[in-house]
Amino acid sequence: MSMQDPVSDMLTCIRNAQMMGIQEISLPGSQLKGEILRVLQEEGYIDSFQLSDAGNNKKVLSVVLKYFQGLPVIAKIKRVSRPALRVYQGFKEIAQVRGGLGIAIISTPKGVMTDKSARAQKVGGEVLCTVE
Repeated sequence: MSMQDPVSDMLTCIRNAQMMGIQEISLPGSQLKGEILRVLQEEGYIDSFQLSDAGNNKKVLSVVLKYFQGLPVIAKIKRVSRPALRVYQGFKEIAQVRGGLGIAIISTPKGVMTDKSARAQKVGGEVLCTVE
């Protein structure tokens, strides 16, 4: 059976690993997942990630999660747009997450970026997930 929503699977793996206190996880890789992880790293939610080839045209993402005083840095990560219900918003409609304390990750024509960057560049797009 094929996976219907690989981004949701990645977010669930991150959520589950942090509940268990796991430092590093491996996931099936893709370009979109790599871009989401790049934004999470730039914003300080994860330590690092690496995309590598596992052979047979398969890619693997290794993600090092971040903890502060024994607690995960990511308190809540939620998928917004999903295959059955895509959520698109213009830059004026993008709401702040927790009054600016969290971020929304948005896929725009200029690439994957945070809600703050999308508002600054005046581009809208598909709201992939929110992170608090």
